[in-house]
Amino acid sequence: MKNIVRLSIIDNLSRNLKEGPEFIQVILGPRQVGKTTSILNFLENEYKGTYVFASADSLFNASTTWLKEKWQEARLGQSLLVIDEIQKIENWSEVVKSLWDEDKRKKSPILCVLLGSSSLELQRGLTESLTGRFQLIQAFHWNFHESQAGYGLSFEEYLKYGGYPGSYSIRKSETWVSYLKQSIVETVIEKDILLNHSVKSPALFKQAFEIVISYPAQEISYTKLLGQLQDKGNTDLIKHYIKLYEGALLIKALEKFSTNKIKVRSSSPKILPLCPAFYYLNILAEYSPIEKGRVFELIVGAQLVRLGLDLYYWREGSNEVDYVIKRGRKIWAIEVKSGRKKSSKGLEAFKSNFPSSIGVIITFENYLDFEKDPMTFLEKL
Repeated sequence: MKNIVRLSIIDNLSRNLKEGPEFIQVILGPRQVGKTTSILNFLENEYKGTYVFASADSLFNASTTWLKEKWQEARLGQSLLVIDEIQKIENWSEVVKSLWDEDKRKKSPILCVLLGSSSLELQRGLTESLTGRFQLIQAFHWNFHESQAGYGLSFEEYLKYGGYPGSYSIRKSETWVSYLKQSIVETVIEKDILLNHSVKSPALFKQAFEIVISYPAQEISYTKLLGQLQDKGNTDLIKHYIKLYEGALLIKALEKFSTNKIKVRSSSPKILPLCPAFYYLNILAEYSPIEKGRVFELIVGAQLVRLGLDLYYWREGSNEVDYVIKRGRKIWAIEVKSGRKKSSKGLEAFKSNFPSSIGVIITFENYLDFEKDPMTFLEKL
């Protein structure tokens, strides 16, 4: 049975709104992870003031006139304005900029929250028009705690189906595969990426995603990835594809940690699908011990992504460290152990290269403590 899960975006939004209308609040995250549902629940059950909620998704042709009307409605009532699917309004960022700046000049800005399902389109509008005017609140794929609290997933189920709450109720049926492929992956590729970015071969681009997610938490060269595509090209092509998938919040490509910036930029990426469901979609069978270990390493990485800090991997010869987190002068070297035989010589080698670093080992036994609050977990070491 579904329970209402309080996502971190609500705590962040509530805190920011209490500080007043200093910035536009922008909620950015993957499709189908509960952004709109969480906001509506917050407005109906927690928010004490008046509000205007409107979604451009319900309009056949969302226009800038409609957006201006909703803004004026919020102005007159001194209400919080929440616009969902903002990216569906043509030239939305320029209009919001104009209205916001006008209110600022009059010293009467309103509280404003913008949401959208197309992360790439939102990001482009923010960088092109709204620089310095917004606070970004990041939504994420659901982690194990959220999935268990909301839908009762076991840890073993989460390693297969985890990430998209809308798929959980059908996880044991044959429709789960079609839902993930059609409602999530194909929708993101077609609507969020291909509508907004020029890709020479859409079929090749889609094939690249299937290849990329088949290497969870693994370092792989651009040349090897390119070699698996059924087309000729150069490594710039696969780099471009990976950047687009990153922008759509489907994967994270980690660079190798080094104090030499040139080595960082030229390193092979470590591919991190941002939820385990993507990898399981390629397998649809019981994980082997090696596959399960990779998925466990993947979900640890996805939790580290939530911190918003510089995240890398490290390798030198046969020595490697799964993740490296940098926060100011502090460096954590993180090794993920899943029961497979794996020595700690990578951590030892890293420590010899970076003596002030802090070594961390995450296992099935301490994962829940880590997931609850990754930064606190690391700071205690």
